[in-house]
Amino acid sequence: MDTMNIEKKLSEWELELPVPSTPGGSYTPVNIRGKVAYVAIQFPIINGELLYRGRLGDDLSTEDGYNAMQLAALNVLSQINDKIGFENIEGFNHMDVYYQSGENWNEAPRVVDGASDLFLHVLGEQGTHSRSIVGVHKLYGDLSVGITCHFTLK
Repeated sequence: MDTMNIEKKLSEWELELPVPSTPGGSYTPVNIRGKVAYVAIQFPIINGELLYRGRLGDDLSTEDGYNAMQLAALNVLSQINDKIGFENIEGFNHMDVYYQSGENWNEAPRVVDGASDLFLHVLGEQGTHSRSIVGVHKLYGDLSVGITCHFTLK
């Protein structure tokens, strides 16, 4: 896995890595323990601008949620590129996804596919992963989704 291949795969979908965001508190965006890298929660943010705010099903459509998850996943990849380098990644293990929605909305798996589809496209077989999906009452900045990820290092 190398940066040029990742960027080529992203360009196939007319995407590019955003500038890595900075933590909003007293933590590091990527924490390495042994051969596992933990990426702190990433949101649909570009250049400090909070995007896709509100509740899925009330303020935002399922398609908006899919796009929000894709952007949050791009931010995960941006952190990996900046802090570790793709060449040091053996594979993607697991992601925990958080979302806020209206009471009667129930399409979380489709929204989370925004991240899963991106990771599988960009990382290929190394992007195979498990995931958990958790609905929450409120996320930072009224953002609709957030994602944390775990990667195995070489």
